[in-house]
Amino acid sequence: MNEERFAKEMKKIQSVVSRALQKANTLTALADGGKMSREKLQLTLEETAYFFESATLHLRSLCETQMPGIGGYGRREGLEFQLPSGHIEIAGAGWVHMQIDTLLPHCRYMPATWLTDTVRQLLTAYMQRTNFRLHFKQMLLVIDEHSDVDGRHVFDQDNKGWKAVSNALKGLVIDDDDQYHLSVHMMSSRSAENVCHISLVLPESEEEFFRFHRKGIAYRPLEPSVTLCSATSFCLV
Repeated sequence: MNEERFAKEMKKIQSVVSRALQKANTLTALADGGKMSREKLQLTLEETAYFFESATLHLRSLCETQMPGIGGYGRREGLEFQLPSGHIEIAGAGWVHMQIDTLLPHCRYMPATWLTDTVRQLLTAYMQRTNFRLHFKQMLLVIDEHSDVDGRHVFDQDNKGWKAVSNALKGLVIDDDDQYHLSVHMMSSRSAENVCHISLVLPESEEEFFRFHRKGIAYRPLEPSVTLCSATSFCLV
């Protein structure tokens, strides 16, 4: 174990957790009868989630860099927190498809770091498992949420949750996420699944993708999936 790095990372985690607890105490005071505007409440909720999520991601990184994996650290009983599960594969007529087993977050003020991290882990795991580097000069990003929840507004202009997905792609599978490199199409369907489908489509395959989507076969896998399991390890299924 690198003791100097461990100490540095633990100080960072402690600082982030401290800020998270400060925000949580503010919410507790509100629950005990305090007053707060709706805008301030939303900001405080998002900041609280952001700091707790950041601490978790810092701690995950520390586990991966400091522990060799001997003894089953990632599978210890009693660890109830889990990032969303999901899977990735080539689907339809040759595009990349990911399914995240949760809904998109409502974020007006703070980025959804857990979603960015989950998408990046899926893409990285796929490239490691298949020895195939995913890289696009241009692409269409299709975000398709399937939900049975009323009053969803995740695609509103002032909701930034979906941008966590494009943030995950930049520098990993595409050089930049500006309008000349990355186009974005967002849609939703009524479904009891409550999942989010993410597809990376080459520009020349856009028409074919939407034709497959209308037929309900856009996400049909062409190969075994690489799955993000609940214990944050990866496996082929």
